[in-house]
Amino acid sequence: MSARILVVEDESAIREMLCFVLEQQGFDVVEAYDYSSAIDCLIEPVPDLILLDWMFPGGNGISLAKEIKRNDLTKAVPIIMLTARGEEEDKVRGLEVGADDYITKPFSPKELIARIKAVLRRAMPTALEELIDVNGLVLDPVSHRVSLNEEPVPIGPTEFKLLHFFMTHTERVYSREQLLDHVWGTNVYVEDRTVDVHIRRLRKAIGGHGHESFVQTVRGAGYRFSTRV
Repeated sequence: MSARILVVEDESAIREMLCFVLEQQGFDVVEAYDYSSAIDCLIEPVPDLILLDWMFPGGNGISLAKEIKRNDLTKAVPIIMLTARGEEEDKVRGLEVGADDYITKPFSPKELIARIKAVLRRAMPTALEELIDVNGLVLDPVSHRVSLNEEPVPIGPTEFKLLHFFMTHTERVYSREQLLDHVWGTNVYVEDRTVDVHIRRLRKAIGGHGHESFVQTVRGAGYRFSTRV
């Protein structure tokens, strides 16, 4: 599945150019031209990355970035600021409110795509359809296959999504509620204890050579995916 990118830019010629370049690269593009239309785009499916202009009708990039980072649904979405402002002070302001990168206009399409791929690679490797390899446990987001030391691992679709999420969010503890939101989605009603059932199934599926220990229970907090003991 291609990464979904929200382009917030009020100048139609620039917005159309950005959308064309991104679509040529296979990205799923959503566009907004002012503060209100941008807010409307911050609902499920949530963008995987936001290209955010500095100034536009109804607000500005700084105020919208703050709103994005306040919202539990979007606070983890990476932001690249697009602006004609090149002063160091402005760059610092953008980064301080949560922007992940900063591109000063004019820029080449090649530079833009390189920056986007670099930010997505850090934020969500699977957006670029790359194999994820953790100590011989390999997940292929394109073919939906999992292997362990080059041997195929039979795994159910929910366990695959759970493993997919864990392998791209290592070393952080997630509560059952957070896992339900991230893996099952906020519009699906599932009991918290359902997570425990799928955790057990996941551990059993990857239980070769001690890999089941990667899925760790953190008492009173939730679960964590870690290669550390």
